[in-house]
This record gives sequence, structure tokens and C-alpha cells, in this order.
Amino acid sequence: MKKMKWTNSKPYSKQKTYKLSIAFLVSGLLTIALCSLVAGSLNAQTVLTAQETQKIQQKADKWVNVLQLQPAAKAAKIKEFVRRHLTAVYEWNKSHPATEVPAGRNPRTGDMLTELDRRMIAQSAMPASVHKRLMDSLNAYLTPEQVGVVLDGYTVGKVAFTLKGYQAIVPDLTEEETAEILKNLKEAREMAIDYKNMKSISAIFEIFKTKNEQYLNQHGRNWHQLFKNYVNKIKAEKAAKAAGQEK
Repeated sequence: MKKMKWTNSKPYSKQKTYKLSIAFLVSGLLTIALCSLVAGSLNAQTVLTAQETQKIQQKADKWVNVLQLQPAAKAAKIKEFVRRHLTAVYEWNKSHPATEVPAGRNPRTGDMLTELDRRMIAQSAMPASVHKRLMDSLNAYLTPEQVGVVLDGYTVGKVAFTLKGYQAIVPDLTEEETAEILKNLKEAREMAIDYKNMKSISAIFEIFKTKNEQYLNQHGRNWHQLFKNYVNKIKAEKAAKAAGQEK
């Protein structure tokens, strides 16, 4: 019996050693793979070009200079807040392209995701702390109106432009309706500042424009008919102007 135990323990020992070797091998491969991923992630944080850095600084200067802040040290501080935020947005956009999001279908519409959809999904994954840091910093030094001016710089004045469009399409907007529309547009503006290009910024505003149109429909308006009437009015005005020029 002792002999049997001895002869059986030898292959068991080899089997145990073999399993340990496999475990160490797998562990080693996983470590190498993890190191490669970390290295890839670090490499993905592409350094911005000198031209991109200059563009960011120019934007920060332009948007903050509108406020004519005094003293100069305060203006410099606000510009740094904006520069730091824009740098984070540009870096994230550059290191997280649309190709990071697998091609697939939009679960709400059933349509295939467009390149813009995928780009926006990738950009929206940027840490929320980047946005919060900017807003907290701006609100600590500026009035709400001044913060709005800075955000208008990011979004090329889309709030005022879009509100003007609603007022043209619905001339008898009530104060309550105007307030709700403006609230949604300001929410769109703040969300849009975390996106780099104008197509993405416009797409964010489209989301909230749809909300505004739904709001009007739910409060006794017929947005489709209102918009149709507005288009017909513009066409009639153009036709009348053209006819007058021919005379």
C-alpha cells in the first residue's frame, strides 16, 4: 500500500506542477496584456498640437474679453478656467474617436448609428468632473449673467438666435411659454459646451428644440401647423419682394 501511495503521488505532483506552471503563464500573459492596455491608454492621451493649443487660448481670450472684467487678474483667472476646460474637451475628443463606439443601431429609432451619433457617444463619456470643475469655477467668480455670456461663446450665441426663431414662428408666445423655452435652451447650452465641433453642438440643441416643440403641442399649440404657416409667410414675402423688384 505504501508503494502504491508513492507511485501514485509522483504523477499527482507532476500534474500539480503542470497546473501551477499554466497558472503562472496565464498570470504572466494577463500582466503583459494589462501593461499593454495601460500603455495604450497613456499613449491615447495625445498631446495637442501647437496650433490646437493656440486656438484654445484664442477662444478663451475672445469669450472672456467680452466681459471686460476688472481687475486684469480676475480676467486671467477666468480665461484659465476656460482654457483648462477646452483643453480637456479637445484631448478627450482626440483620444476617443467615433470608432471607439461599435457600429450598431439606435435602440430608440432602429436606424443605424451615424458617425455623428458615435462621435457624440464617445464625447459624452468624458468624466463629468471636467464639466463640474468649469461650472463651479465660473459660478464662484461671475454672476449668472456673466456665466451665460461665457457659455454663449462656446455655443456661438445659439440661445438668443433660437429663441428669436421661436418668437418669429409663434408671435403670440406667452411669458410662461417663453420662460420654458428659454430654460430648455439654456440647458442645451450648458450641455453643449462639452462637445468640440459645431455639428455636435447643434445636435445637442436639436434635442432640446424637440422638447420645446413637444411642450408647445402639450399646451394647446400645433407646432407643425405653426411652422408651416411661418414657412408659407416667408415664401409669400419673398415672392412679393421679387415681384416688386421686377416692376
